[in-house]
Amino acid sequence: MQRLLKTLPTALLAATIAALGCHAQNPPGTPLSVENARRVEVLLRQRASLPPGSTIQVGPRVPGGGVPGYDQIAITFTSSEGKVSKPINFLISADGKTMAQFTKFDISANPRSMVSAEGRPWRGGPADAPVLVVVFDDLECPYCARMHAEIFPAITDRYKDQVRIVYRDFPLEQHPWAMHAAVDTNCLAAQSNAGYWNVVDYIHAHAGDIGTPPAAKDGKAPAEKTLAIANSQLDKLMHDQGVAQKVDLPKLDACLLKQDTSAIDASKALAQTLNVEATPAIFVNGDKIDGALPNEFIFKLIDQALIAEGKTPPPPFAPPAPPVPAAAAAITPPATAKK
Repeated sequence: MQRLLKTLPTALLAATIAALGCHAQNPPGTPLSVENARRVEVLLRQRASLPPGSTIQVGPRVPGGGVPGYDQIAITFTSSEGKVSKPINFLISADGKTMAQFTKFDISANPRSMVSAEGRPWRGGPADAPVLVVVFDDLECPYCARMHAEIFPAITDRYKDQVRIVYRDFPLEQHPWAMHAAVDTNCLAAQSNAGYWNVVDYIHAHAGDIGTPPAAKDGKAPAEKTLAIANSQLDKLMHDQGVAQKVDLPKLDACLLKQDTSAIDASKALAQTLNVEATPAIFVNGDKIDGALPNEFIFKLIDQALIAEGKTPPPPFAPPAPPVPAAAAAITPPATAKK
């Protein structure tokens, strides 16, 4: 092969080879010449670093592949134990001198629709707001708390009803009470959108205090936080907010007691399909960004999303100027006394 794709995805190739065990048959077509099949085999053996004893089967040339002037060939790998891989498709030029591989992606769907906000509490604009911001949140995550306190109030202040904000749950295993908090807030959200955001605001602002035992009357309460105390405090917070929002308290308390995690598990499963591995993870009309980032970066993404929707974003964001230190008092020479 005189001309080759410079960056064959060898990691993908190796991963497919590692999944040996699925037998496949090549489709009918025109076999490559012995010489051409040998060139293909040598190339792939060099690129894939096959283990000793492995063999390569080069399938026949068949029409297709989506690139004019190219046909498609299927390659299978057989281990020394006789296990056969799934076929890997490559393209080969009509003259047999060029081999390539590429991946097609379906972009027909609106990226916004990939991250569902259905049934979730919301802030900001209406359901048809041009920009949807979906956040995978962990209520015990300090980075989530920082973003919640600094960035999202700024978004609602800047964009008003142009942006709708929705939180989905992604409690991390290393955070002991995060799952309980997610279940509890969802219990309240089922009856009160406002109540949900009130408790989310409170938890993110006071996460460091949750689990701390109340001071005993004799002043000798243990200082260590416990999971049992945290869970009890969360339940009480939901109940008290339920009273304030005039919800069905028996229904709320029953939900708190049941601690059904199925909705949270479904949210985590969705996050994993979207390659969410940490919190906070933010999707702006489907465009994913990770971590607590500066306001101007997120504003830029929202502005781009608004423009793509045919809307006019607010005037360019100007970060606030740093405070100017008080100038030193000017030293004025004393006036000369008139004689």
